[in-house]
Amino acid sequence: MVVPAWAWFATIGGLIVLFAIDLFIVDRKPHEVTVGEAGRWVAFYIACAIAFGGAIWAFSGGQYAGEFFAGYITEYSLSVDNLFIFLIIMSAFSVPKIHQHRVLLVGIVIALVMRGIFIAVGAVAIAKFSWVFYLFGIFLVYTAWQLARQGMGEDEEYEENSMTRLTRRLFPVTDTYHGAKSFVKLDGKRFVTPMFIVMIAIGTADLLFAVDSIPAIFGLTKEPFLVFTANAFALMGLRQLYFLLGGLLKKLVYLSVGLAVILGFIGVKLVLEALHTNTLPFINGGEPLAVPTIGIEVSLSVIVGVLLITTVASLLKTRRDDAKADAATEPAEQKL
Repeated sequence: MVVPAWAWFATIGGLIVLFAIDLFIVDRKPHEVTVGEAGRWVAFYIACAIAFGGAIWAFSGGQYAGEFFAGYITEYSLSVDNLFIFLIIMSAFSVPKIHQHRVLLVGIVIALVMRGIFIAVGAVAIAKFSWVFYLFGIFLVYTAWQLARQGMGEDEEYEENSMTRLTRRLFPVTDTYHGAKSFVKLDGKRFVTPMFIVMIAIGTADLLFAVDSIPAIFGLTKEPFLVFTANAFALMGLRQLYFLLGGLLKKLVYLSVGLAVILGFIGVKLVLEALHTNTLPFINGGEPLAVPTIGIEVSLSVIVGVLLITTVASLLKTRRDDAKADAATEPAEQKL
């Protein structure tokens, strides 16, 4: 896939415009984002991603469009991981609800910049060392096993990472919020507010999740342009998904299993592709192996199918559990 420089600039410029529009419309008057408002924004960003994928189809063909959609869906679903830690961080910092959207917006911009650097490094490594796919594949299979065994970790307590602690050491921090301000001047001395700290916390926390999501999408496409844009569209819709799902996240009880299956599947796909193009001298004498590979059509079908089954199974189990809980409380209520 040949992507001219102007296409990169146009795409990044378009993403900046979308962020600016979102910031101007939603944060012009800070308020608590409603479920209806969040739903409309989620639909808008999904429509933008579909339109972008359609443009790729029109200009570059169905193969690359399929890779974009597979990467986008995978990144969006894996990003649900982020929502749990975002909820924990918002609670730990007691962020006022009317300012949570701004925190997420700035935090995700930081995350996108950091992911862009990560993607660039990964693309260079893959171009120079084909055996990197072995490492990516094994790492994803291990991550899948860990995720299936431990779950999403939504009950964990938040601990500030090294970047957040470094920020606290470098800058004096106020004890309270000062509206939406990140910097204030008190008694002639400049301070950062908790708003600035929580933005750093959100942005850097996402990088931990990129450690598995970036290798996963490289397992679906080797095109840096598609990797970056799939991440960008997934992250842009993520903050609105935060307000839309809210407490519904706890109802997706099998989500960790579904994501583990997806990561494991992509990990196996990567290992098969690495074997198919093998150059390591201690494997088959440095010659490729005649192993089957998995096409993007199958990958996209597996990803969508697993997510649908996981969601339906989670909702059915939650409904059964709620029904049992209601039935258990009925006799007690009748006695009263």
